[in-house]
Amino acid sequence: MIRLFTLLVYIWMFTPIIAVIILSFNPQQFGSFPMEGFSFKWFVKLSHNSTILDAFKNSLVLGSCTAVLSTAFGVPAAMAFIRYEFRGKEFINTLLIAPIMIPEVVLGVALLLFIRWLQQPKSFALLLIGHVVLTLPYVLLIVQARLVGIKKEYEEAALSLGANPFQTFMEITFPLLAPAIFAGMLFAFTISFDDVTATLFWATAQNQTVPVKIFGMLRNSVSPEINALGTVMIILTVSTPLLAGYLTRRFARGK
Repeated sequence: MIRLFTLLVYIWMFTPIIAVIILSFNPQQFGSFPMEGFSFKWFVKLSHNSTILDAFKNSLVLGSCTAVLSTAFGVPAAMAFIRYEFRGKEFINTLLIAPIMIPEVVLGVALLLFIRWLQQPKSFALLLIGHVVLTLPYVLLIVQARLVGIKKEYEEAALSLGANPFQTFMEITFPLLAPAIFAGMLFAFTISFDDVTATLFWATAQNQTVPVKIFGMLRNSVSPEINALGTVMIILTVSTPLLAGYLTRRFARGK
C-alpha cells in the first residue's frame, strides 16, 4: 500500500509537468490529446519574442549575481559559525537561516514595506537584495554541513608548518569545501531563477523575471507559448541541480 500510495503521489505531481512538455510541441493553437502532429513552432515564436528574451536575460543576470553574492556571504559566515566561538553565534546563525521558515509572501511584503519606509523606489538592487536573503540560508546550510566533516587538525597542521591563515584557506580549506561551495552556488541560482512569489513584490516593469512573466501571461490567456516557455524553464531548473550533484560527486572523488 505504501508503494502504491507513493506511486500515485508521483503520478499526481509529475503528470501536469509532462503534459506541459508534450503540449509545447503541439502545432495547434489549442492543446488537446491526441495531438495532430509535432512541431517546434511555438519555440521558434518564443525565440522571436523580445519581451520574453528580456525576461530571460533579467533572470540569468539576477540568478548569477544572487549566486555569487550568496556564496560570498555564506562561506565566511559558515566558517565563522563552525570554526569560532563568539557571543551571539547561535542567534545570528538562526537569524540568517530564518528566511527558510518565513513564508515568501510575508518576506516579500516586509522587505517592500521596509524599502518604502526608507523612501527608496523599487529597483534591480532591491530585487537582488531580496533574492540574496532568500538563497543565503541554503548556501549557509550546505557549506556548514560540509565544514563539520572537515577536521580542524588539517588547518592547524598547515598553520604549524608556516602557512598564514589566507594560505591555509586557499590550499587546505577551499579545496575540501569546493564541492559544497559549488553546489550551494548552483542551488542559489536555481532558487533565484525559479522564484515568483516574493519576486512579484520586488520586480519592476523593467526588471521582470521569467516566472513573473509567465504569471502575467497566464492572467490574460493560456497561450501555447506558455507551454514552450514552461518546458524551457523545466529543463533549466531540473538540469541545474542535477549538474550540481554530478559535479559535486566528481569533486568529492578528487577528479
